[in-house]
Amino acid sequence: MSVITMAAGGCRGSSVSIRASGNAFPSFLPEGVEKITDMHVREFAKRIQRVPVKFSFSESAILSSCVKPIEQNKTEPLVLLHSFDSSCLEWRYTYPLLEDAGFDTWAVDILGWGFSNLKTLPSCGVAAKREHLYQLWRSYIKRPMILVGPSLGAAVAIDFTVNHPEAVTRLILIDASVHTKGTGNLSKLPRALAYAGVSLLKSTPLRFYATKLAFKKLTFRQLSDWTNASRLHCLMPWWEDATVDFMLSGGYDVRHQIKQVKQKTLIIWGEEDRLIDNGLALKLHGELRNSELQKIADCGHFPHVERPEIVAESILNFVRHTALRKPPAPSVPCVLNRRYS
Repeated sequence: MSVITMAAGGCRGSSVSIRASGNAFPSFLPEGVEKITDMHVREFAKRIQRVPVKFSFSESAILSSCVKPIEQNKTEPLVLLHSFDSSCLEWRYTYPLLEDAGFDTWAVDILGWGFSNLKTLPSCGVAAKREHLYQLWRSYIKRPMILVGPSLGAAVAIDFTVNHPEAVTRLILIDASVHTKGTGNLSKLPRALAYAGVSLLKSTPLRFYATKLAFKKLTFRQLSDWTNASRLHCLMPWWEDATVDFMLSGGYDVRHQIKQVKQKTLIIWGEEDRLIDNGLALKLHGELRNSELQKIADCGHFPHVERPEIVAESILNFVRHTALRKPPAPSVPCVLNRRYS
């Protein structure tokens, strides 16, 4: 086991290149996307598409939202999950860097969040989320993958890996929320109270405050734009029902699954995380015997949003140093060798 601390400085996301992808947003995105001014969010949102995924919790295939590789290659697939009640838009800064590095990169919306078509709402509990991801992987990705999970997405990744070890070669966990007892007492709320709480969850003031806590330092414009991006999926017509279903199901409790993970794991952690205690990074590092821990200085809860170049370089180095014989790891583009100035 090893612990590495990386320094960081300068503004967040400013040196990430923007890849234009046409003028139109997908028609299924909420109109609120038009209010977002951050060009990285806007361009990444234009790449979101839906693919049909058939699984046992739904009578018909679910049109599932994701960002796919422009052209699939022979490298190990890199599959990016997102945090609790979020979407693939979290990866707006880091995804282009990983793609430019040659990774076969997917950013996948977890069932019940993101921008899928859940007009006919299936169960959105843990088992359904797991099977949905498995069927998406089996239908489209088709090869063992490197699975990346930030925050609660780390719990999703651990649960999936323990249940489907054949599908995952390595794990990357970012500021992992994996030591909580699911949704706790929230799972016992009367349904009417659960809906009231979920309604508050999507309110702009609460999201604004949560965004402010999640990052080390943002300008007011960034704070406003990133708040709008973080709640965009909440405007989907099925969002409240799906979130209440997840809350009442009990959510993720992977505390007893952590030590079952056998795959080599990289743990990335923002040293200024105000949402999850830094001590839990060391605890997780100790529980995952085949892991290394990398801390990022001057960074909050979402390093992949706040420090995309460092996260992309960390992922690249981890993949190269733990590379399987087949397929080869991607080559290093110059963009990943830069630091914020």
